[in-house]
This record gives sequence, C-alpha cells and structure tokens, in this order.
Amino acid sequence: MYENVKSTSVQLAKFVYLKFTCKFVCMKVTLTLILMTLGLSSVLGQDCLEQWKKAFEERGAYTVADDIHRKVYIAFIEDGVANCVLGKARVEGGKIVSIFLQYEDATYELMDLKFTNKLKLPPVITNGISEEIITEDRQHLYVIFVEKLKPKQKEYKVVGGPDDL
Repeated sequence: MYENVKSTSVQLAKFVYLKFTCKFVCMKVTLTLILMTLGLSSVLGQDCLEQWKKAFEERGAYTVADDIHRKVYIAFIEDGVANCVLGKARVEGGKIVSIFLQYEDATYELMDLKFTNKLKLPPVITNGISEEIITEDRQHLYVIFVEKLKPKQKEYKVVGGPDDL
C-alpha cells in the first residue's frame, strides 16, 4: 500500500512538473512569436511612403522640372498607412497642378477633385516628394516622383590580404 501512495505521489509530481514545463514552454513560444511578429511588422509594415521618404532622405533628389511626369506614385493615406498607386502628375512653376491615376489596363484618369496643401495653396515638391495634399473630399495623399531619386553612391571594392589570392 505504501508503494501505491509513493507511486501516486511520484506520478503526481511528474504531472505537475510536466504541466508547469508545458505552460512555461508554451508561454515562451507564444512570447517569441509575438515578438517576431512585432519585429517583422516593423520591418515589413513600413508603408510605401515611409520607404520612399527614407530613400530620398538618404540619396537626395534631382529637381522636378515643369512637365508631365509619367511615372509617379500617389500615396493615399488612410488610418495612418499609405497605399501607393501608379499615376502621373503635371507640374507647373514647381507646384503640382493635376494628378492622373493609372488603371490596370494602363489607361489614366484625371483626378477631378480639387486639391491643395494644408494652407489651401497648390502643393509644392521638396526632395522628390510633394507636401501633404488634401482633396476636397478630405483624402490625404502625397505624390512621389520616383524617377527623380538619385542613384546610390558608389562604394569602393574592398580587397583582402595575400591569403585571398
């Protein structure tokens, strides 16, 4: 009888140990997955506007001349996240005067809505990206002149010592 009690308490101790270990491991795995998800979302979750802003800050931009620019990205801001679509924009006097959105079939449509900057003036372009544009129906967007991004600076080719020969 003493053997049964001893055996039962050993089994109970093993069960409690395994249950605690499983909870701990499951909690550890869950926490790791949450941290990985947050890390990936911060890397992959960068919206198109933030990626282009960073590139223009690092590399700079060529001057955006008065003309119709046929390859621009229009970044629509919704709930703090930018969604980019392809389009074209007409620039006069350094200001955006019209925006066209491109469809899947490669046709364009003029964005008929009136738009201004926050000061109710025509939006200007700084370092390859327009200032924030607000349409008459309260949409917020930016125009990114992707072809005006300067190329990456050349880097020197690194060589090793005689062991690399």
